[in-house]
Amino acid sequence: MTESLDVLTSLVAGGGVVVLSGAGLSTESGIPDYRGPSGVARRHTPMTFQAFTRDPLARRRYWARSHLGWRLIAGAAPNAGHRAVAGLQRAGLVDAVITQNVDGLHGAAGSTSVIELHGRLDEVTCLDCGNLTSREELDRRLREANPDFVAQVAAVNPDGDVDLPDEQVAAFRPVDCGICGTGMLKPDVVFFGETVPPQRVARCFALVEQARSLVVLGSSLTVMSGRRFVIRAAKRGIPVAIVNQGPTRGDGYATVCVDAPLGALLPELAVRVAGKAATAVAPVGV
Repeated sequence: MTESLDVLTSLVAGGGVVVLSGAGLSTESGIPDYRGPSGVARRHTPMTFQAFTRDPLARRRYWARSHLGWRLIAGAAPNAGHRAVAGLQRAGLVDAVITQNVDGLHGAAGSTSVIELHGRLDEVTCLDCGNLTSREELDRRLREANPDFVAQVAAVNPDGDVDLPDEQVAAFRPVDCGICGTGMLKPDVVFFGETVPPQRVARCFALVEQARSLVVLGSSLTVMSGRRFVIRAAKRGIPVAIVNQGPTRGDGYATVCVDAPLGALLPELAVRVAGKAATAVAPVGV
């Protein structure tokens, strides 16, 4: 792995890096991945936008499970990997972060210029009036509406959804928009069957095309939502580095692939990059 790490170090030390992160970066914060070594196997189909908006029973099932899962996501803290990315950004080497995660941990670690491709779980939107509120406010209202709701969480998923028996879901009461009174509330995230806002995608493409390198962190690149940026970078001749545990669907486009836990590798990378920069500016003979 030493040779691959040397190549990765050189790419990052050159600056102009755009990071594309996935669920694998948050596993060490206690949020499981679907496909990595610590991944969880879903026992139910992910909620689709169509089912959520058309089926009141499906909507209640989602909110019952997400109400519990949100508490676990909200309690998560940035790990060493998130902090290393923020440090590289403060050093002027990382220009922007495109994340497929909805946990908000990049921002909590101090990163700026973060584009949350799939939205964020800590915000809730009304599909009728468009009002945007905090998840904390919704959590308070749901607790008030369900004072006797007690359920045992079997497993939490990266999107804040949890596995919950149907008999426990049946006792849950969702709420409508607190502003317009009747509007349908939805977490401000992109569901399956829903498209990422075109202007957000365009901004990501623009960042990738201006980058000196694209560094993928903790993503299997299974879905096109993230893989398209790897493909675009490769087509433009922009070097792509992939750091992930296990193979990805973008490996064929990569200049270098490093298979390692991000919480350990990224702090080491930051140290190596700092040493490389110090060497580059050292006076001759020193």
